[in-house]
Amino acid sequence: MKVSLNEAENRFEVAVGDETALLDYRWHHGHLALTHTFVPEAGRGKGIAAALAKHALGYAKEQNLKVEIYCTYIAGYLKQHPEYQSLVVRSV
Repeated sequence: MKVSLNEAENRFEVAVGDETALLDYRWHHGHLALTHTFVPEAGRGKGIAAALAKHALGYAKEQNLKVEIYCTYIAGYLKQHPEYQSLVVRSV
């Protein structure tokens, strides 16, 4: 599954047929703030949201960024993947 960074729209994306699954972000005090995850109905249950989360957190790690979590899906993902906890400066 190919996850893309769409900097113009401030989101990570995966194509799902004619639709797009996404993880929105914004910049807040120099941190990558992950705000919302959406997967179209046709893509649900296929690990797309997890792929978006893994990619975004991996991107933050590679870029030496700290993250702020405002998305409940990402907060839940972090509970299952504690290897990313050192990146988190704020979580819902």
